[in-house]
Parts: sequence; structure tokens; C-alpha cells
Amino acid sequence: MLILGLDPSLSCTGWGVIRAEGSRISHIANGQVKTDAKAPIAERLHHLHDAIRAVIETHAPDRAAAEEIFVNKNPQTTLKLAQARGAVLAACAAHGLSVNEHAARLVKKSITGTGGADKVQVQAMLKVLLPGAAIAGADAADALAVAIADANLG
Repeated sequence: MLILGLDPSLSCTGWGVIRAEGSRISHIANGQVKTDAKAPIAERLHHLHDAIRAVIETHAPDRAAAEEIFVNKNPQTTLKLAQARGAVLAACAAHGLSVNEHAARLVKKSITGTGGADKVQVQAMLKVLLPGAAIAGADAADALAVAIADANLG
């Protein structure tokens, strides 16, 4: 089973594809989709949508997973995150992919054993779980963590 993990964000959406065979997981691909902060929001959302559709077309995952939305202190930031999630989830729906959603604490617990783990701890465990994988950046690492958590929880 191929699982696409997603870490949506308007500025940089991370994605990661893993293969899950029973309790074994392996890295397939990962990357980040950055948008131009100076571009109109509609253009940025369209870019995210098209880029994730291209990832889906290239890797043909069986399902997708994303972190549940969280509320930031700044309502504008939360709104932009929700819009980016909408564009990414719509790309999944366009390909008929079901999307499982997981709380950030549950993802961290699934990867590190503790829901309070920081990004450094999660990235260290990814190196253990996906040896040799070249991870494109922090957002791609978060997306891979979501995919692995989905495989473990699925």
C-alpha cells in the first residue's frame, strides 16, 4: 500500500510517499511545494492544488493522510492554513483518494513514542525508520511522519 502524507501550508506544503507492507515501511519519495508570497492567494492555492495533483499522478498512492487542522493564535494564519488544506484535499478528492486525518500529538506519539516530541526528535526517528532517505526539508519530514503514523494507525 502506498500512502501519501501531507503537511499543508500556504507558504510550503510538505509531501511524502511511503510503502507500507504489514509492519514494514519504506521511503518512496518526498518533497515540498513552495508558493510565491507576493502572488495573489488564488494563484498560490491553484499552484498547491496542481502540484499535489502531479505528485498523485506520478506516485499513484492508495490513500492519503494529513494532520488535523489546529487553531493558531493569529486568525489570519489559521484561515490561510485552512485554505491551503482545502486546495490539497481537493487535489486528493479529484483522484478519488480517501484522506485520513490525525492529530499532531498522535502523529508525534506514533513516530517517537511521545506526543510532546519536537521537530528534531521526529526528524531523528525518521532517519531510523527510513534509512538512506534524502528528506527535502522540515515540511517534507512532517509529511513523511504523517504517512508513517497513518500506516501504524491505519
